[in-house]
Parts: sequence; structure tokens; C-alpha cells
Amino acid sequence: MRMLESIAARRAELDARVEELARQLEEARAEREELAVAEKVLRRLEDPVPAQTRAGSSAGAERGQTLVVPHREAEMDGTELPDDYRRIWETVRSEEEPMMAKDVCVVLDLGVEPRVVEPARGKLRRLAERGWLRKTNDGRFASDD
Repeated sequence: MRMLESIAARRAELDARVEELARQLEEARAEREELAVAEKVLRRLEDPVPAQTRAGSSAGAERGQTLVVPHREAEMDGTELPDDYRRIWETVRSEEEPMMAKDVCVVLDLGVEPRVVEPARGKLRRLAERGWLRKTNDGRFASDD
């Protein structure tokens, strides 16, 4: 009889341990998923332009890749730009007054949340750095035509 009680007690201990380990495993899996999401977000913040957008351009090297936005030359008409950059460039060109990044997002119906406006602002800056747009002293962007 004592042996049966000992076995039952040991089984109860093991059942409790299995439950604890299962709980720990579930916590570890959840944390792993959270880290994967965080990593994905950080990679997007480091490189907001998808790799497939870069693949089509052939203007030169930028961080080991091809230039997304080439430096503008006189004969360029915007067809050299990736679609998202071209839409932003055309929107700013269509306005007579310089535009803020938020205004561009409104015109393009993208929304005004920071997660949308900040990448657009980065694209506007890149367009200005490469000679497609002009950045005014107050941080607005205007056509350089």
C-alpha cells in the first residue's frame, strides 16, 4: 500500500512539474513571437523601402543595394522613380505652395498617423537630397522645377 501512495505522490509531483513546464514553454513562445514582431518593426524602421522596390532600380550603390531614388539630372522626368516616390513627387509638383509631409499624406489619402507621416517625410527628404524637390527653411517641400 505504501508503494502505491509513493507512486501516486510522485505522479502528482510530475503532473505539477509538467504543468509548470508547459506554462513556461507557452511564455517562452509568446516572448519569442513578440521579439520576432519587434525585429520586423525595427527592420522596417531601418529600411522603410521594401527590397523589391530597390531591385528594379539601377542607378548606383546605396548601402550595398541600388539607389532607390537616383540623383536628378536635367533629362529625367520622374519615370525613374519608384511608384511611391513618384506619387509623392507628383503631388508636391501639383501644388503651388510648399507642402508639409502631413499634407502630402492627406492628399494621397494615406492617413495622418505618425506611422504613415514619418516614412513619407523620409521619402520627401530623400527626394530633396537627390534634387527632385526643394526643402524650405520651415520644413516644407516644394517642386524644384
